[in-house]
Amino acid sequence: MTTRVLFLDRDGVINEDHGYVHRVEQFDFIEGIFDLTRAACRSGYRVVVVTNQSGIARGYYTETEFHRLTDWMRAAFETQGARIEAVYYCPYHPTEGIGAYRREDSCRKPAPGMLLQAARELEIDLGASLLIGDRVSDIQAAAAAGVGRSLLLVRPPERVPENPSCPVVASLSEAIPWLT
Repeated sequence: MTTRVLFLDRDGVINEDHGYVHRVEQFDFIEGIFDLTRAACRSGYRVVVVTNQSGIARGYYTETEFHRLTDWMRAAFETQGARIEAVYYCPYHPTEGIGAYRREDSCRKPAPGMLLQAARELEIDLGASLLIGDRVSDIQAAAAAGVGRSLLLVRPPERVPENPSCPVVASLSEAIPWLT
């Protein structure tokens, strides 16, 4: 059986993007994220996070620190009645990475690798799924993977790129009606 998924980018969609967030005290949830994910669960979506984490590649924090924060984040969602099914991340950067982390990789958005891996492992119907991202690279990855619908979260709304390739929302509450 295949399922539909609400794919979420992390920094800028789930939490404020303060730059290389890797500690609990840096993590500020974006208003409306729990309402959105509860609505997704009620509508039959599974929630999956897909996130570039070049801070690992740059040596700002370790994969262990990333996993520790991810476990804390997932527990916070559970207490709010919204389950995150899985988290996929890319620790590589093609030019700024250190050692083995300096490389091109199909998991790094705008490449679709994380989405395709999730589809294989979780039996996802990509065409029936929705991705919410805050960068054009998120939307490009969704298109390359065949995700049916994407939304670009733009905060503040003055930052809307010229000729966006998908609908734009200024808040997560505006995304809830798209969960049909």
